[in-house]
Amino acid sequence: MRHPAAASIVAAAVLLPLLAAAQTTAPQPPANEQVIQPQVDRRDVRLPKYPSKDFSIGLFGGTYATQNFGSNFVGGVRLGYHVSEDVFVEAVYAQTKVSDENYRQILPGGLFAQPEETLKYYNLSAGYNVLPGEVFWGRNRAYASSIYLIGGIGNTNFVASDKVNRRNRQTFNFGLGTRVLFWDRMALQFDLRQHLFTLDLLGKNESTKNLELTGGLTFFF
Repeated sequence: MRHPAAASIVAAAVLLPLLAAAQTTAPQPPANEQVIQPQVDRRDVRLPKYPSKDFSIGLFGGTYATQNFGSNFVGGVRLGYHVSEDVFVEAVYAQTKVSDENYRQILPGGLFAQPEETLKYYNLSAGYNVLPGEVFWGRNRAYASSIYLIGGIGNTNFVASDKVNRRNRQTFNFGLGTRVLFWDRMALQFDLRQHLFTLDLLGKNESTKNLELTGGLTFFF
C-alpha cells in the first residue's frame, strides 16, 4: 500500500465507534455486588443457659416483740421473685413463742393453757429498692447493695396447746430492709418490720403492734 498512514487513520475511524458502542451496551455489574461468593455451611448453635437469678430463697432469725406477750427468738424462711431490678415479691413463713406470764400474775390460769405458746405467721409482700448502691470493704472491695421498702398482708396464728384458745388474725406488715450481695448468688439481708393485727384480750378488741428485727442469708438462683 502506497499510503499506510492513511489506511491506519481510516481503520481507526471505523473501529473506535464500534468499540464505544460495545462498551455502552455491555451489562455492567452493580457497584456493591460481592465479587466472591463464600460457600459457608451454617450450623446450629446452642446458646448456653445461664441462671436468671430472679428467684431467691433464704433463712433468717432474730427477735419478735409481741405486744402484751413479750419478746422471743423468731426464725423462718423466705421465698422471693424479682420482677425487675427494683421490684420484687416475697413470701415468708416464721414462728416464735409468746408468754402470758404477766397476765398470770393477776388472772388465775392466765390467757393460755400453758405459760408459753407458739405463734406462727405467714405473709406475702411486695418490695421496692429505693436506694441501690454499693458497700465498700477496705480500698479494693465493693459489694452491690440496696435499701428497700416492703409491705404486705398475711395471717398470724396463736397455736394454743388446748386447741380452744387458738386465734387466727389477719395481719398487715410493713417496714424496710437492706441487702448486701457478697457473692454472685448469696446476700446478707436485714429486715425491720411492723406486724399489725387485732387481738381480743379480756373481751376487748385491741389493735396490736408487733415489731420484728431479723437478719439472714439469701441465695439467688
